[in-house]
Amino acid sequence: MRRVFDIGHNDLRLFLKSKSAYIWLFAVPLAFVYFMGFANRGPGNPYNRRPPVLVENHDTNFLGRVFLDELDTQGMWLLDPTNRESAARSIRIPEDFSSRVLNGEQSQVGFFKRDGSAESDAMLIEVRLVRALIAMNSHLLEAATQTNAPESISEERLREVMQRPNPVTLDAKFAGRKPVPSGFNFSLPGNLVMYLMMNLMIFGGASVAAERRNGVIRRLMVHPVRNLELVMGKIYGLMLLGAVQIVFFLAVGKFAMGVNLGANLPGVTLTLLVLGWVGCSVGVLVGSVFASEDRVVGLCVLVGLLMGALGGCWWPLEIAPPALQTVALCLPTGWAMKALHQLISFGSGLGAVVTPLLVLAAFGAAANLLASRFFRS
Repeated sequence: MRRVFDIGHNDLRLFLKSKSAYIWLFAVPLAFVYFMGFANRGPGNPYNRRPPVLVENHDTNFLGRVFLDELDTQGMWLLDPTNRESAARSIRIPEDFSSRVLNGEQSQVGFFKRDGSAESDAMLIEVRLVRALIAMNSHLLEAATQTNAPESISEERLREVMQRPNPVTLDAKFAGRKPVPSGFNFSLPGNLVMYLMMNLMIFGGASVAAERRNGVIRRLMVHPVRNLELVMGKIYGLMLLGAVQIVFFLAVGKFAMGVNLGANLPGVTLTLLVLGWVGCSVGVLVGSVFASEDRVVGLCVLVGLLMGALGGCWWPLEIAPPALQTVALCLPTGWAMKALHQLISFGSGLGAVVTPLLVLAAFGAAANLLASRFFRS
């Protein structure tokens, strides 16, 4: 084992001496994490969506202002008139809204469709508008019963009623399937999986091909070192390199991007380490089969990008066709993303990712055996 450790530590030292290694290990993946995180921010918190709505308040009395506050309380995102183009729907409060309501007369609030808006947001706005109207009538009724004169209701009395705690509360939660991962909760694991796999394949394959071409491996074979020890030493050094990248991005994700790692950090780390083992073994295998470093790098980049795209690193598999979801389960990146989304996006425990970890371990064991079988000096 000492020879395995010596080979691995020496490889890590040589990797970290290369300035280009830092660019591919840290700079490029970090740039993609930020870009894809902002590009895939999604619709916000799925448990409390706030659809954008434009409200035209033509009422100058206090009931118009109070109704606006009630709309905000019900979960509306009230837009400024300058941002009217991004509104899903528009609501118009008439000029005589306060006077008609205080006189006990019916007043109609306008609800208008906006071209090109999402129907899901429109339905949610309509439901919350009805809730706001019901709540407004309830507050007016409660204030009126205290004064016995609806026309004497003041803004202060009405707001006092609105601020009282409700005797009945509603606990609303997201129904249906799990929310689609978005933002940095999607971009961090996606890019980390893709670049971890691709970098370990490139560095591992290129180093083995270069050392075989330069005769370094043949000189090592002069010493009492077996092929298996060389393979394990190479994989061990690459695992150390992968661990450096994993620690860096998990720290950046937790402290700079607010990714919810929480109590699932051990499971996330274990998943990435097992995936790293797969990448290391595949890299040594490719470097043993192909002699040209340029060919190894080109092949590893192509394979890494394809596995990233098909494995769900570029877009959530939850929105992909069933056929693509099946293809993803044939790749280690697909199983790694499945496990990471369970731990990060869905908040599941380690027990929910036992199957993905076992499948990744099978990928790693197979690649390890093939790398040992085809390793050449």
